[in-house]
Amino acid sequence: MPRPAPIISPSILAADFARLGEEARAVEAAGADWLHVDVMDGHFVPNITIGPDVVKALRPHVSIPMDVHLMIAPVDPYLEAFRDAGADHIIIHPEAGPHLNRSLQHIRKIGAKAGVAFDPSTPPEAIEWMLDDVDLVLVMSINPGFGGQSFMPSQLAKIARLRQMIDASGRDIVLEVDGGVTPQTAVRCLEAGATALVAGTAVFRGGPEAYAANIRALKDA
Repeated sequence: MPRPAPIISPSILAADFARLGEEARAVEAAGADWLHVDVMDGHFVPNITIGPDVVKALRPHVSIPMDVHLMIAPVDPYLEAFRDAGADHIIIHPEAGPHLNRSLQHIRKIGAKAGVAFDPSTPPEAIEWMLDDVDLVLVMSINPGFGGQSFMPSQLAKIARLRQMIDASGRDIVLEVDGGVTPQTAVRCLEAGATALVAGTAVFRGGPEAYAANIRALKDA
């Protein structure tokens, strides 16, 4: 039985930052399912990107869910700001706060889907006892902080292990992969059990006229 097409969430980290609204509209028109927003603080990861005001500015430009990945610490003080700005999914790292379970419950309480992001060194067992409070799992197949890095094959075993955990739980949890995703690496991620793919360069290369073909290539992986 063929796999369903994966959810594609283009990362605006690879977009033209001088034209973010236009870029967001263009990828939605090209077939994107979600819009991925990488938030970095220069502390938890070695880069600084955007904050809630940019999420708020982008929100009117798209109708698809905004998939917001918070690479910031401490993360708890900013959850409501990003939800108020329009984040539909709020994804946090276990290392970004003292009580992951409490943070996930709060994300749901304020009306967003709760996600957990795994650095390459973070073990799957970090969420083993709290799957009831998880809507989305994001496996980083690069070290977070910068776009354009090469895919780390070591993370395929983690994707497969998380797939087993999710299936055993009986819950409808999205398993997303971010980092070095191309049509070639996408095949391996999907075979390991991923159901959603974040892609920056692979979507935004070639300019707006290429976005639809780039997204289709990932969906067809």
